[in-house]
Amino acid sequence: MPGVYWSDFAYPLKGEQMQIDAWPRFAMLLGCLMATTACVTINVYFPAVAAERAADRIIEDVWGESGDNDEQQGSSLRRQPAQSQLASLGGTLLDLVFKPAHSSEPELDISSPAIRRLTQRMEARHRELREWYDQGVVGLSRDGLIAIREPGEVALARRNELRRLVAEENADRNSLYGEIAAANGRPEWEEQIRATFAERWIRNARPGWYYQDDDGNWVRK
Repeated sequence: MPGVYWSDFAYPLKGEQMQIDAWPRFAMLLGCLMATTACVTINVYFPAVAAERAADRIIEDVWGESGDNDEQQGSSLRRQPAQSQLASLGGTLLDLVFKPAHSSEPELDISSPAIRRLTQRMEARHRELREWYDQGVVGLSRDGLIAIREPGEVALARRNELRRLVAEENADRNSLYGEIAAANGRPEWEEQIRATFAERWIRNARPGWYYQDDDGNWVRK
């Protein structure tokens, strides 16, 4: 029986190279490729722009007026071209097949009872924390939480009270990120939601408040 070479598959129409007994092998190879493609898991991508919008709505509820509305409104618009450029790179077979699954970005659900309770508690607590932000004693940390920058500037009589406020705020923020991920059926998004909030807390902070930069240094906005 004549041998079968790779060229039989690569150039099936070239002269007499294509042997009749090569077709079953070719069909088997094609079937394997199709089965592999069918078994590819579709990963639901993280909706970054929708997460920013959700974060901004919650922050507005908690803080009231944001400190940088113009910059806030422009942020999502600046990110949209990057999203479009990323989508335009989908020239592979998988991009062509699965593009309809993520052609429009959904809004994140932030309406669950647990999220509303956390937001309401944080809003009430902000009335007490506001003075500490304004004085620069408390700042926004880079991990989406808050921290006491200058404990020495707090009178002893109020130090424990401030520690309690910061601890309760951080507990609610940690719960909030997890609840948003759970409410949207994507618990694996928790860290991305946290990172989004970390950036949006700082973006919406009022002038004069302190925040941590990427190196952990405190910066006054």
